[in-house]
Amino acid sequence: MNLPSLSDPQKFYAEVWNIVTRIPRGKVASYGQIAKMIRPPAGVDAETYLEYGALWVSNAVASSPNEVPWQRVVSSKGEINDRDKIQAKRHQLLLEDEGVPFGVRGRIDMKKYGWNGK
Repeated sequence: MNLPSLSDPQKFYAEVWNIVTRIPRGKVASYGQIAKMIRPPAGVDAETYLEYGALWVSNAVASSPNEVPWQRVVSSKGEINDRDKIQAKRHQLLLEDEGVPFGVRGRIDMKKYGWNGK
């Protein structure tokens, strides 16, 4: 997949990080949810943003500074990306330390632990 590039990725990343820092301890948000909270960046049409926004958010979260609680962002299914097994385990442990449990299928109950954005 060839991900379209953003004209000003740092501006977009800063918006993502600002939102992620507002997610309270013990709550999570999805990549797509965060994307919906941000207007499409300059030069990106709505259709392209709908298709790639969550991936751009994922990239921003992966590049976040230490003070950004990146662990509070998961998939819309309440799952952790497990491409990197060590990082995935760290992700899970950080959330469990905040009181966010994982079910037997390795998912977070998004109805119970999902952040409403307020």
